[in-house]
Amino acid sequence: MLAFLLVGYVLLCFTLGPLFKRAGEEASKAWIPGIQFGVWSRIVGHHPSHAWWLLFPIVNIFIFAALCIDLVKSFGKMSFADSVLAVVYPPLAFWLIGRNPAAKFIEPAYAKEREYTRQLHLARKNRDNALVAKLQTTNKYARGTLREWTESIIFAVFAATFIRMFLIEAYVIPTPSMEGSLKVGDFLFVSKAHYGIRTPMTIAMLPLLHNRIPRINRESYFSKPQLPYFRLPAITEVKRNDPFVFNWPVGDSVYVTPTRSWTHFQTLTQEDAALECRGLPLIVRPTDKKDHYIKRCVGIPGDTLQVINRQLFVNGQPAENPAHLQYLYQVRSTTTQLNKKKLASWGINIYDAYAKKGFYFLDETQLNQVQSMGTDVAVEAFNNQENKVFPHDPEYFSNWSFDQYGPIWIPGQGMTVSLSRKNIALYSRIISVYEGNDLRVEGNDILINGAKSDSYTFKQNYYWAMGDNRHNSEDSRAWGFVPFDHVVGKPLFIWFSLKNGSLGNGVNWDRIFRSTNRMD
Repeated sequence: MLAFLLVGYVLLCFTLGPLFKRAGEEASKAWIPGIQFGVWSRIVGHHPSHAWWLLFPIVNIFIFAALCIDLVKSFGKMSFADSVLAVVYPPLAFWLIGRNPAAKFIEPAYAKEREYTRQLHLARKNRDNALVAKLQTTNKYARGTLREWTESIIFAVFAATFIRMFLIEAYVIPTPSMEGSLKVGDFLFVSKAHYGIRTPMTIAMLPLLHNRIPRINRESYFSKPQLPYFRLPAITEVKRNDPFVFNWPVGDSVYVTPTRSWTHFQTLTQEDAALECRGLPLIVRPTDKKDHYIKRCVGIPGDTLQVINRQLFVNGQPAENPAHLQYLYQVRSTTTQLNKKKLASWGINIYDAYAKKGFYFLDETQLNQVQSMGTDVAVEAFNNQENKVFPHDPEYFSNWSFDQYGPIWIPGQGMTVSLSRKNIALYSRIISVYEGNDLRVEGNDILINGAKSDSYTFKQNYYWAMGDNRHNSEDSRAWGFVPFDHVVGKPLFIWFSLKNGSLGNGVNWDRIFRSTNRMD
């Protein structure tokens, strides 16, 4: 990529020289870093200081594209195809002009087009239809309706794609794993700048789509070419108890069904996954095209975590629990049928598959409300003893479950851990997949890149993610650590919310513009 950019820059300078000369500037200025953009701005009708905008990330892409279009227009290249070529690959567009002896510098296009736009606006304001018609038929900067619409749509898609790619992206909560802090049907804005903008790794893709094309159910990108991982400086670090968005770490090899993605490992260990995925193709996804998950970061590098009787402990102390932390309870009435309308009025989900069997996900307030319904209402806590949990090693971790989990230590960049046959399952995916080493276990020996090792030093930070709906969340307890290179961004606020994810059920007006970072 660096070689491509360097070659592109050299070709740009080489092709700018002849154009500078024909515009009355010294051709040598095209080779002076920074100066050439000031000269370029002046040639098309901007003040040279306009070039300073090129120093601002994201904005500079649009500024550079506009300069390219204005430059070819200054040499009389007014067609839509000329503008497209100038944006797609400027050196080629400039070379074609420079090699044509008849091509001459006509006028500073930006200044002249701006003057045309001012005259047209004034004529329309004065309702001078004759002047409007004359300007639209005689001025070389006039564009037809079709071209105006086409260019507006392309610019809108281009701008939206870059804003979504680098700054802010909209997400919707599809599952109840964060109930009741974040509900199914909540629409969020997520900042990609807070934890450092992660530059795209997959570059051949359909704009405004993540990884699937709706209806035809195909991947929306080509896995090659791939750029290396790079992240700009962060505004803030990932903090404990922050909700955060990340790419599903184990989602590199998946089967995609209408309801969700299943990893290849899940189809080998879970009967329901194997049945649902039978006959489907295995899809291999790059890091930035793995499914997006949103959970709460409950552990940061260096923390030790443990779940004891459902309560999370961090570094030996009970963790701060969100006010709406939920667990599963069986609710039944010994005399009458439960008043489900009352349950729904308390914010309890009465529509999911669990509710049909008499099980409900309740936070502490809802639990007290249900228990107050009468002496004939019995509430029993569900004890989740599901033992198919990370690190999926029944030899050394057979007694771990979702409600009795750990202890587990979270590694960070530069930290070192002692390795043995007893704990290698915890860190094997980190060492081999996330950090790209050849890991083999032969008897009691651990070999990393062919060398026998009894310790390992980590190359990046890792985090532990858990949903606020602790009994209905597929999180780090199921698949392990979240690498920092998988972190996407920080949720900011809810900009819209539908009850149970359906417009037919109404709008949660009280949730609109609510911050996603509140624990209460």
